[in-house]
Amino acid sequence: MNTIVTVQDAVTAFADFMEPTAAELDAIELEMPAILADVHLLDAQIITLDRTPTELDARRIRRARRRALAARVALLNRTAGAILPGGAA
Repeated sequence: MNTIVTVQDAVTAFADFMEPTAAELDAIELEMPAILADVHLLDAQIITLDRTPTELDARRIRRARRRALAARVALLNRTAGAILPGGAA
C-alpha cells in the first residue's frame, strides 16, 4: 500500500515570490491609463458585434480609439523621460 504524501510545502514554498514586487506594481500603475483606454475601446467594439454599427457607435469607437492612442503616446513619453535623464534625446 502506498502512502499519500501532501505536497503543500512544495507548492507553497515559493508563495512569497508569487506576489508582485513594488516595482511591478509601480509599472502597472504607470500603465493603468493606457489599460483603461484599451478597455473602453474594447467595450465600444463589443457593443457593435451583434448589430450593424450606427453613426453613434462609429463615433464612440473613433473616440475610444483616439483616447487609446493618446494614452499610449503619453505612456511612451513618460517612460522615455524616465529612461533619458533630463529629457534629452
